[in-house]
Amino acid sequence: MPDIAAIVSALLVELRRGTSTLAVLSQLQEPQYGYSLLQQLEARNVAIEAGTLYPLLRRLEKQQLLQSAWDTQETRPRKYYVLSDMGVEVYRRLVREWRELTKQMDTLLQEVEADGTH
Repeated sequence: MPDIAAIVSALLVELRRGTSTLAVLSQLQEPQYGYSLLQQLEARNVAIEAGTLYPLLRRLEKQQLLQSAWDTQETRPRKYYVLSDMGVEVYRRLVREWRELTKQMDTLLQEVEADGTH
């Protein structure tokens, strides 16, 4: 018999993968460096591993959704990220799509629960 906990865990990873991008974009209205972004997300109960965040930041920068700049004023240089103009527009569109998708899913799940079939 399949391990239900393992199946649910794997499916949750898939669900979170798509939402991680939206979560990161939502927090980069103001410049943040990687560790501060991790802390900010964690404070809002959004779990994302450093090994996931840093490649995601590099990918979003490569897609020109983020701009970055190094701060070398401190003893330890930090790379700060912020939404680019294109990133702001992509973020706005993703938020609209997210809200529509969650509305559709809420309706669907409420109908299933009301039917009492599951």
